[in-house]
Amino acid sequence: MKRELIFLRAFAFATVIGMVAITTLAFKEKGNQKFSEIDVERINIVEKDGTVKLVITNVDKFPNGNDKINGRPTNEERKKRAGMLFFNEDGIECGGLIYDGQKSKNGHSSGLSLTYDQYDGDQVMQLLTEDSKEGDQRFVSSSLVFNDRPSKESQIKTGGLMKELDNLGKKDPKAADEKYKMYEAQGLLGGAPRIMLGKSRSENNGLFLFDNKGMPKAMFYVDKENNAKLDFFDEKGNTIASFPEKKK
Repeated sequence: MKRELIFLRAFAFATVIGMVAITTLAFKEKGNQKFSEIDVERINIVEKDGTVKLVITNVDKFPNGNDKINGRPTNEERKKRAGMLFFNEDGIECGGLIYDGQKSKNGHSSGLSLTYDQYDGDQVMQLLTEDSKEGDQRFVSSSLVFNDRPSKESQIKTGGLMKELDNLGKKDPKAADEKYKMYEAQGLLGGAPRIMLGKSRSENNGLFLFDNKGMPKAMFYVDKENNAKLDFFDEKGNTIASFPEKKK
């Protein structure tokens, strides 16, 4: 009995040492590991210093709310979607790819958005497609959009300012509007689309140009009746010239 007990103890100890050695060698093995298929809810691509550079995620693991990445808060109000988020060398979010699509009671809705942000700001370039159907009405638009963003924009600061304006707007909408204009003049908030290339919800396909307030200034497009048009607009959006001219 005593000899058997000693043997069992020695065998158990040797087995543990062997398992530790095999596991250690497996993790130290150099070269790429090959998988034919893998199921995962989220992947974080990180640098050697731990900085997250890319997140690939399902809907449930999409970061928002109180989540932090690289020690920075994420967008609290952002809807969870499957996709990817990009981060620069300073650990700041700088763009992403999101998509969704589902049937509704009377139709469907779907979309995809690939965006790139200015440094520590919001999107300056966006590849966007939207497809919505309600009953017999279906709207499809796809475009490449370039935006202007405020020169002093900061993601964290913008979040704080928008919270401040939201709380003020519940008490005094006029005061909130005035304060927004003040922050806009300071280059902290705002932004506007400047160039859009693609198909609009009105089924016009072409190039659309906007001023620094986001108002249309010129459009060169083919309408849904296959007519090629060139239109110009004033600061209020009124047509001031067209080619070919409309027949009276």
